[in-house]
Amino acid sequence: MIKSTTPSLAPRRVPTPAASWHDRKHLVQIGLLAVLLLAPLSAYLLGHVYYVNLASRLTLIAMAAVGLNLAIGYGGMVSFGHAAYFGLGGYVAGISAYHAFDFTPVIGWPIVIPGSDSMLAIWLATMLVCGLLALVIGTVSLRTSGVYFIMITLAFAQMVYYFANSWPTYGGEDGLPIYLRNSLPMVDTQDPLTFFLICFGGLVMSLALTSRIMKSRFGAALTMARLNETRLATAGIAPYPIRLVAFVISAMITGLAGALYADLNGFVSPTMLSWHMSGELMVIVILGGVGRLYGPLAGAILFVMMETLLGGLTEYWKLFLGLVLLLVVLFAKHGVMGWLAGRERP
Repeated sequence: MIKSTTPSLAPRRVPTPAASWHDRKHLVQIGLLAVLLLAPLSAYLLGHVYYVNLASRLTLIAMAAVGLNLAIGYGGMVSFGHAAYFGLGGYVAGISAYHAFDFTPVIGWPIVIPGSDSMLAIWLATMLVCGLLALVIGTVSLRTSGVYFIMITLAFAQMVYYFANSWPTYGGEDGLPIYLRNSLPMVDTQDPLTFFLICFGGLVMSLALTSRIMKSRFGAALTMARLNETRLATAGIAPYPIRLVAFVISAMITGLAGALYADLNGFVSPTMLSWHMSGELMVIVILGGVGRLYGPLAGAILFVMMETLLGGLTEYWKLFLGLVLLLVVLFAKHGVMGWLAGRERP
């Protein structure tokens, strides 16, 4: 049987630009997670515990920025007060560890309060406290927009900062030490690699939650509230409750990162509540790419690497950070993720 040499007239499947962009984006996302996971594993096997703890710090900063990105990038709510939730989460962990042992003068022996030093209980308490605070702040601030919203969130955060600064019971401006890291059932949280894996799991879950939210109908409504709230209102959906719920979820994610951050450092102080921390989180989101799911992770990697490498050379390393931020704003408006994965297409 002779095969025909006539070329087939059937159209060949050519990958569309959108499909190729999605493939590139997924490769970049997997690469970032792989680097973040493999680097501390290698450092641990080589006996370099410092780099494992550095990776844990990077992971938690990225997780806090994921929460802020939900508010800024997806909701269009430029909050300059997310340090309030980050620091509040730290104080929940610190105060829980402080009250893990209640010494009674009559017996003279410590009585352990059940669950007071359990990470699961602390995480639940952190999300509840941060969610309630965000509900109060959001109820007031979301009635405004623009610079007024920014200033109100900053004002509330500064109120929390000065309250912690003048609270002598828990260290005041000197902060509160955490002598023993809070526990987790059947897990050695004192081990650096184990604690990193806990932090890494928290980051992955926060990314997955954000992705699930933005792919849902709620996420579509939140996007429309950012783009055109009038059109959303004409569809019968009020923008205010949508934004408020997103703001509360954003605060919970950032607060949970703060609780783990305090456990990592073994110390919590009003510094975690200061506007400088809010500024750092915002810089990380901008560096990585506002409204990009893995932007906070990319921004945190760049920020921490610059802080570690340049900070060891000069105390003026933030000057170079400012130059990089300026270049990103002027020439790479989609941040590091936009540079690595390309501009997002519909």
